[in-house]
Amino acid sequence: MNTILLQPTDVLFFRDGRPMSGAMPGHGAAWPLPSVINHAFHAALHRSGLRGHAHDQRQHHERLVENARQFGSLVTAGPFPVHQVKDQVKWYFPRPLDLLDDTLNPAWLPTDRRNPDDSSSLPSPLKYPTANRLPPNKENPAKTWLSGEAYQRYLDGRDAALTQDEARDDSAFSDAEATIGIAIDPMTGTTGQGEAAGKIYSAHYLRLRNHWHLGALAGMAEKNDEGSRTDLIPELINQQRQILIGGQQRLCTAYCGPAGDTLPLPQGLTNRFNSLGEGSSKRWLVKWVLLSPAIWPEIPAKSRDGRDLTPHSGGWLPNWVRQSDGQVMLRMGERRTRKYNGKHTRGFEENSSPIGAKLVAAIVPKPIVVTGWALPNHTDRPDGGAKSTHLAVPAGAVYYFEAEPDANQGPGNAIALANALNWHGDTEGTEIKNRRSTLMGEKGFGLGVCGTWNFGKLSKI
Repeated sequence: MNTILLQPTDVLFFRDGRPMSGAMPGHGAAWPLPSVINHAFHAALHRSGLRGHAHDQRQHHERLVENARQFGSLVTAGPFPVHQVKDQVKWYFPRPLDLLDDTLNPAWLPTDRRNPDDSSSLPSPLKYPTANRLPPNKENPAKTWLSGEAYQRYLDGRDAALTQDEARDDSAFSDAEATIGIAIDPMTGTTGQGEAAGKIYSAHYLRLRNHWHLGALAGMAEKNDEGSRTDLIPELINQQRQILIGGQQRLCTAYCGPAGDTLPLPQGLTNRFNSLGEGSSKRWLVKWVLLSPAIWPEIPAKSRDGRDLTPHSGGWLPNWVRQSDGQVMLRMGERRTRKYNGKHTRGFEENSSPIGAKLVAAIVPKPIVVTGWALPNHTDRPDGGAKSTHLAVPAGAVYYFEAEPDANQGPGNAIALANALNWHGDTEGTEIKNRRSTLMGEKGFGLGVCGTWNFGKLSKI
């Protein structure tokens, strides 16, 4: 993966799916979703003239379809706010939602206090409610973003007060600017006629402050004419390149940031998890925090071709967690290397073993809307139009798991769970191996890191 820093030359426009007319501003000053950056790099590759798949003398329609599928191996992550002054580069990441003050000590914690009859209003399969250990307070001193160094201390369980440059709000690196515009008729390209007659609109734009950038990761393994695979990102951005990003085709200058031995993302724990209980009832406590949004769609009971499926509600609950009891359905073992044989083993060999872990608690905020608009193309949208609308779990959401002892009464299941959920898997942070979003994982959705947790103590009222 290549580290890319994007410096806007003007204000940026990242609107969501809400209307933009009259007094409704379209919310265009929001921080961009990962899919926006992926689409920008994909379009830049097409404009660059670089060639991915081999070209031949097939019929015109077949060539158009093949061109639309070019650069399909592109994978991206981000964007994240990056502060750079000379050679000093600091990345920031969304704050975990269990932090509510200006320290790295979690305030929201699962509690094992339940009703005597074990009844609960928690949605299935959650077992423990989460509670705030801090006294009631209308003010929330926690900032929106944490620096990479502070985030790493949080994952390692090192509690400490945050300095001013380790925690930031959006206002520290960006401003929202509002403008009024006149609607343009799409048929004539003019104002005051047709559908645009008498219409105006208001819009909010995002302006980054000096020394702040959009930080992203991008890489690909595209086949060339000789049949081997190559990464075209260094060819696309060999020094500096102008890239169009977001709505209204706003310009950014892209250049490769300083290279390092590891990617500039926080690394999750792979061992040293807290535990409770003894013997066969012992449990290791693993929590998973989202660095980027994740999309888990509903799975119906029937497929489009009439096959029976195991239904799943999706939404806030990952599709790889069984809804009835919270069992993690990911597997540990060797990944499948031979041709897919039609049996659903989630990318692993048939003899791979399940991970003995269950989801027991979660902190999930309101969803964010992920949608878009497609231009006419010769593959799946000949007429263009609105893309499907999805509800994504925002970055910062926290999921709590209990892992069972392995065959040797050790933490093998907890370690396997961490290797399956950490974005870097079992590596030292050199590559992105896991994207646990059912949809748009290649666009940077579903990146997460693991930590550990303890039960909180509730004060008597």
